[in-house]
Amino acid sequence: MKTNLFIPTLNAGKKWHEALEQLTSQALPLHRKVIIDSGSTDGTLDDPLLKDFDVISIDKKDFDHGGTRQMAVEKFPDAEIFIFLTQDAIPAGPYALSVLVAALENNPKLGMAYGRQLPHHGATTLESHARLFNYPKKSEVRSLEDRHRYGIKTISCSNSFAAYRKTAFFDAGGFPRGLILGEDAYIAGKMLLKGWEMAYIANAQVHHSHDYTVSEEFKRYFDIGVFHADSAWIFDHFGRAEGRGLEYLQSEIAHVLKHDPKVLPKSIGSLFAKWSGYKIGLMYKGLPTSFNKFLSMHKHFWHSTQ
Repeated sequence: MKTNLFIPTLNAGKKWHEALEQLTSQALPLHRKVIIDSGSTDGTLDDPLLKDFDVISIDKKDFDHGGTRQMAVEKFPDAEIFIFLTQDAIPAGPYALSVLVAALENNPKLGMAYGRQLPHHGATTLESHARLFNYPKKSEVRSLEDRHRYGIKTISCSNSFAAYRKTAFFDAGGFPRGLILGEDAYIAGKMLLKGWEMAYIANAQVHHSHDYTVSEEFKRYFDIGVFHADSAWIFDHFGRAEGRGLEYLQSEIAHVLKHDPKVLPKSIGSLFAKWSGYKIGLMYKGLPTSFNKFLSMHKHFWHSTQ
């Protein structure tokens, strides 16, 4: 199936060249490779491996998690599959993309599929656990009926490594504009409500992880709370996130005690930051915009709310 690849970029940094090297060695032939750059100043667009990429340049202030990706798809819709990567997701071997696309080719009911994220080499204990918990070794296919079993986990997805069937993508309305983040879970939920299925493909893999500080975890989960507050239909159809959070807490504490007990204080601090950030984010509509911007990781979002 003809496939287009889309990657938003902004000062992609040290891992960028390695990511491009892995992309050039992929077994899957790509119809187009598209960069959507938000004004990089670190030479991101100067890498010689970008010679066969289409580049869309936008102003940094105009970046929108869903809207920017949607704009790129509408500019280059000439494929049956759309793959989205983030700039710091490094394919783990030459078949990462082809395995993901094969899942869609082999199951016409699938609207989208996302792959497994492995920690970057040298990752810390906490960032490694986050990947092990959220991206297990076993693949699965989920439909709307699974909401009774999995709750909000039913629409767990990723904007760092996922492939979408064009017909399902547009049937679900595409990526929305105006969300602080979470466009991947948003469209996954819309697809399931339209009768499509989604798949987690564990043997399609990229290296992608983050070593967040406690403060960064608070800000990131504040933004997740904002996303859920703005997308209340997700709770209505798939349940709330608190139960999933408790599972994560228990898993991380056990992982830390087993592998690196000295990071337990940071683990406890991070877990509290996630919980409190998320709870405050859910209540953001009752707070001043300037305060929300201060608490947020994605500060550019708040320019559009003022």
